[in-house]
Amino acid sequence: MKILYTTEAVVEGGRAGHGRTSDGRLAVELSVPKEIGGEGGPGTNPEQLFAVGYAACFHSGLLSVAQGRKLDASDSTVTAHVGIGPTGRGGCGVAVALDLHAPHLSRVDAEDLMRRAHARCPYSNATRGNIDVTLRVDGTGLERPAA
Repeated sequence: MKILYTTEAVVEGGRAGHGRTSDGRLAVELSVPKEIGGEGGPGTNPEQLFAVGYAACFHSGLLSVAQGRKLDASDSTVTAHVGIGPTGRGGCGVAVALDLHAPHLSRVDAEDLMRRAHARCPYSNATRGNIDVTLRVDGTGLERPAA
């Protein structure tokens, strides 16, 4: 793989610390959610940051596919739901649901775009086989393709 872009971030203090990118464009205070044993402070957390990154990357891929197929994905949004919890095997795992709202697309076209974007998105490719990723359109899971 030819690397086209690399970024760098430094975190001090782990989940309850401070993170920043080396270029100074992003600086965040981090807090541990109460649901996983933290104080629930005002800072963000890794799951929120991952949700924003995954949704942005996935939506860009979807918009590109839509443009290539001459479909109107204007006014569309992708919402990423990122959950964390125990795996039952001594560690924690992450699960993701990606939900498309596309008011100008038919259900069939929206589902097709979700599948194609999932095949193209770098975040989807990085997580494939490692975490559960559910694809949805307006809150409803994609129907399985006909066998």
